Amino acid sequence: MSPMPILIPFDNSYVKLPDYFYQRQPPQAVKQPELIQFNTELAATLGFNPEQLAQLGSQTGVEIFAGNQVPAGAEPIAMAYSGHQFGHFSPSLGDGRAVQLGEMLSTTGERFDIQLKGAGRTPWSRGGDGRAALGPVLREYILCEFMHRIGIPTTRALAAVTTGESVLRERPLPGAVLTRLATSYVRVGTFQFFAARGQQQAVQELADYTLRRNYPELSTHEQPYLALLAAVSARQAKLVAQWMQIGFIHGVMNTDNMSIAGETIDYGPCAFMDGFRADRVYSSIDRQGRYAYQNQPSIAQWNLCRFAETLLPLLGDDEDASVAQVQAVINAFPEQYAAAWLEGMRAKLGLAHPQDDDRVLAQDLLELMAQQEADFTLTFRGLAELSISADAAEQRWLSLFNEPATAQLWLVRWRQRLQLETTDAAARQAAMLAVNPLYIPRNHQVEACIRAAEDAGDFSVFAQLLATLKAPFTVQRDKEHYAQPPSAEQIVHQTFCGT
Repeated sequence: MSPMPILIPFDNSYVKLPDYFYQRQPPQAVKQPELIQFNTELAATLGFNPEQLAQLGSQTGVEIFAGNQVPAGAEPIAMAYSGHQFGHFSPSLGDGRAVQLGEMLSTTGERFDIQLKGAGRTPWSRGGDGRAALGPVLREYILCEFMHRIGIPTTRALAAVTTGESVLRERPLPGAVLTRLATSYVRVGTFQFFAARGQQQAVQELADYTLRRNYPELSTHEQPYLALLAAVSARQAKLVAQWMQIGFIHGVMNTDNMSIAGETIDYGPCAFMDGFRADRVYSSIDRQGRYAYQNQPSIAQWNLCRFAETLLPLLGDDEDASVAQVQAVINAFPEQYAAAWLEGMRAKLGLAHPQDDDRVLAQDLLELMAQQEADFTLTFRGLAELSISADAAEQRWLSLFNEPATAQLWLVRWRQRLQLETTDAAARQAAMLAVNPLYIPRNHQVEACIRAAEDAGDFSVFAQLLATLKAPFTVQRDKEHYAQPPSAEQIVHQTFCGT
């Protein structure tokens, strides 16, 4: 007797928009799917009961996550969008290897898009195979779930499966499909798609949809479209500041990879820094360093300018007045970003009571780290572990620098600054430990997961890293090696896009 089908309570809204926003596109079946990972914890927040969770974690769920079975209520689509890719406009991009099954409401009423990445060709595949290789699927699963654990807005990974098929990149690679969730997959590039075609009505329909879904508090605003631009800008300012505070490099900040919902989206050649350098680039396709670590705030502002251009016709007939209004929003971005960055850096440094020189203190530490390529994560974690008096923790921190005497001078300044704090040392240390992770998805560790999976079909390395990263701020027994930077032979110099 075959098992009862899983009843998924889809509540699809995007497909209610006119059909020029998407193409109906079922996922393409694969030969022999097998489960890599099922995110039971995330699935539970979608309201699935224990019996349904067991089904989703079984072969029944695998067939859905692979695209072999389209559950009742799903309305699979590929979304249309454009995008500036490395500064050059591509008018017709769209979901080239992703199919959105539908939408669900979580137990708290939050709406999520459920998407299969690597589900086969769509009208926007542009000659590609529409598939995903195993390595990028594992990378995205690890990184997006880590970002969630440390409180950075992000898409989520619900499941990953192998396909039993190969995909051809530089060489044949095992294929996989990632099931991922977002509070919206609308991007800056989605607005650009219609603006570039002069379809002002479609831009307005998309803006109204976004307001209803992601910014309902603005729907009754006297200038809702200007308010939408301001709200998206504010979210992006905070998001990029959070990236910078954790040493994260997105690597491909095209406008089609900037979420209107303010989430980290499309983990391709992304990476976390080991030794700090402001101009660090990992992405193999970013040959000019456009999306280097230090450029991320200015690129975010540039992308927001492109978003603002799409909204201009909605702001009224007085073009000069409309331009002045959006320019004021765009001009506010650097200050918004700077404020969010400083707030986060104060928390990382244990500074609860703001002082005028805090920005200089933080910037001087980063400059010191850059001069000596100190490990980004361990530098901040080491400060969190320091007590006010000299001890072994101080020596460990100083050992991160090639010239400890220079680092000691900064440490003296930091301790002098702490004397202006009224929080007791124990509470301050606890607060710092709660925002400075010990474990991050270091590039060499992610690469080890990929190599074990691709070369030997061994997913235990992936599972162990994923489990460790569930508690990134907590010291875990026998996990010391996850906190260590790479040895010289383990350093990963480049990361690669999955297409």
